[in-house]
Amino acid sequence: MKPRKLLTTGAVALGLLATAAPSASAAAGPSGDGQLRVTIGQPGSRASTLASPAANASCTVNRITVNRFSECEWVTVHLDVVKVINGRPVIEGTADFSVKHQMTLKTNSANWSEKFTISKAATTGQGRGVAVKFSATSGGGTKATVHFQQGHTLDSAASGSVDYKTTAIAPKKINPKAKTTYGYTFTKAGYSPGSVSYASAVYRCDNYYGSTRASRAGCAIPEAPTGVSMVGLARIDEGIRKLRSRGGHYGDPNGGKPLHWMINKTQEGRNRAAVCPRTAPADMRRAGRTSCDEYPFASTYEGGTALPAAQREITWVKVNENKAQGGRITAWRGQMHVMDHDPFYVIA
Repeated sequence: MKPRKLLTTGAVALGLLATAAPSASAAAGPSGDGQLRVTIGQPGSRASTLASPAANASCTVNRITVNRFSECEWVTVHLDVVKVINGRPVIEGTADFSVKHQMTLKTNSANWSEKFTISKAATTGQGRGVAVKFSATSGGGTKATVHFQQGHTLDSAASGSVDYKTTAIAPKKINPKAKTTYGYTFTKAGYSPGSVSYASAVYRCDNYYGSTRASRAGCAIPEAPTGVSMVGLARIDEGIRKLRSRGGHYGDPNGGKPLHWMINKTQEGRNRAAVCPRTAPADMRRAGRTSCDEYPFASTYEGGTALPAAQREITWVKVNENKAQGGRITAWRGQMHVMDHDPFYVIA
């Protein structure tokens, strides 16, 4: 079986898995014992690019693809039907099938759903007639409920869904990160059961921007980068592009490293003070550009003097332009549920 790879479209997200089935090298039992042994592709390399958070993640076999609000996980599974004869395991049949998950989170609700399909198995010998039961468990204050015809045989395709419901989140609160663990139990008369499990990408729900009057709860895949645009903020946009023309690559969606948001007002102030002079130069004051705009932003873990001088820049701008930038960032953070340590890019 080919290795299972992990691809993130706008993310670096893990789909961890574990198998729980007798291994092929397990000691043989008494003559006539039957076993179902299950293997699954392993997660492999991963890539990261910026994608539209509004689009559903595409599906690729043996990979996980994600963006800020969706995931597609396509898993291949191999099952051996084994009988122990004269003390030695003999494969009497096989079943090969795939499972495709499509999960879509919501920016304005902490409840969402997922659809999955199990393909018709390609079987040999005693691989026919194997039944499957499916389970899904979540965490972080979210409960998963499965809708599936349990005991379905792999001789035909099947589909199901998982509903996710999150306990009400208090204003200004962020739930712990969580993931879904999918479990399968396979049975066939005359054989001991086999099982396998694997996990979704990590997700996180919050009501950080909510208030007692209005909930703003929603969920996102936190390791999937999003992007905030500075286009149209003339001086700020210009300053970032000048830095990039000299080799500054942090936050650049075109092959650069992402920035990481920081929720720490004290450190934010220190970062700004470390790079911004107290007063603007005389020529900037004459031009009315008295507000220091620092890049990377002071509110990032790359802000202040965290990066070498060649990877940062300050630009003197008018106060109104700096205020407009702050409004954009606040709106973007709320819509994309950007929290502490979340990666992102800056479009300029």
